[in-house]
Amino acid sequence: MIRKFPRPILLLIAVPAIAAAFIAGCGSDDSSSDSDQPDAGLTAVKSYLTEHTADLVAQTDTLKTAGNAYYDLAKANDFDYEKMLKNDGEAVNAALTDAKNAFIKANPAYEEMEGIVAGIPRTAQYDTDIDAGSDASDPESAVSFNLTLPNGEVMKQPGNLFFLIETALYGTNEDLTAEGVKPDVDGDGKVSFGEGLPEANAFKASVDEINKQAKDLDKDAQEIVITPSDAFTSITVMTPTMSEYFEQWKLSSFVAGEGSQQEEGFVATSRLSDIADILTGIDFTYAEIEPQIAEKNANQAEQTAAELGNLLSTAEDLRDREAAGEKFTAKQADQLGAEMQAQAERIAGQVTQAAKDLDIEIQEG
Repeated sequence: MIRKFPRPILLLIAVPAIAAAFIAGCGSDDSSSDSDQPDAGLTAVKSYLTEHTADLVAQTDTLKTAGNAYYDLAKANDFDYEKMLKNDGEAVNAALTDAKNAFIKANPAYEEMEGIVAGIPRTAQYDTDIDAGSDASDPESAVSFNLTLPNGEVMKQPGNLFFLIETALYGTNEDLTAEGVKPDVDGDGKVSFGEGLPEANAFKASVDEINKQAKDLDKDAQEIVITPSDAFTSITVMTPTMSEYFEQWKLSSFVAGEGSQQEEGFVATSRLSDIADILTGIDFTYAEIEPQIAEKNANQAEQTAAELGNLLSTAEDLRDREAAGEKFTAKQADQLGAEMQAQAERIAGQVTQAAKDLDIEIQEG
């Protein structure tokens, strides 16, 4: 989902009613309109979800610890970042390295379940807040939360938490990094791409909030029942998003080049990794409803499974080729995105038709 936003706005206002309604829906009535579905729902999909929410909690626990350690170092040096690097350089490097390592693990923990979380209306607000939402400049897609910083300032609906944390950690958003300081975090005398010195107040507030959101998501995931309606809905909503993801990849440093990127996020890992992770979760979810589809149309169920498997393997192949050193051009990114979008739309159409044939509701967001 989209992670690039303008400058965060420091001002406290009430959270929009629509966002509050989304949050109130998380973990509430977990039944769908399919009254004939068993109470246990799709237990394998729920187990997949809760395993990932638990992993996200664990990684954001570590991220919070590291972020708070960094904040304590900044505070001890009166938020004089040059002084902090001089006095506590090794400790700063250790804290930010721990934070980066936790972020790199938290990202796939979330992306692999994003198809479920974002694709189900009653949990979709978590995706907005954690991974996809914009800042207050776009009210329709803005996150639901404000960040109250330790220094008393308030960042009004500043954008999603992965964006805030990644761009601060990796130094690609000057609004979230220490001003006027050479961020030579590792002390080697130069500043490499991806070296960032976060503004400590905003960074602490961000890591605290993502840990809170992860725990809330985990709690709600433990309580809800995943119905066939949820599974069909998540696949039809989340599969045909390839062109958006490939556009972000094209604008990121992985394609545009370090220092030439227009996308501030997707520095820690390539967007190709996210695409493969998202499709992994979608493929798992489809496998759980395929038998139900096959009862009505075995050939169609098999064809959709094959096409979805091909979409996933293509994404994994691209990811692995890039990781091995292959460089892709903007033109290739556009072409690949168009091809995969067409495949994804075809798959979503097939799953939508299968839901109609089975009289299973595709939920409205």
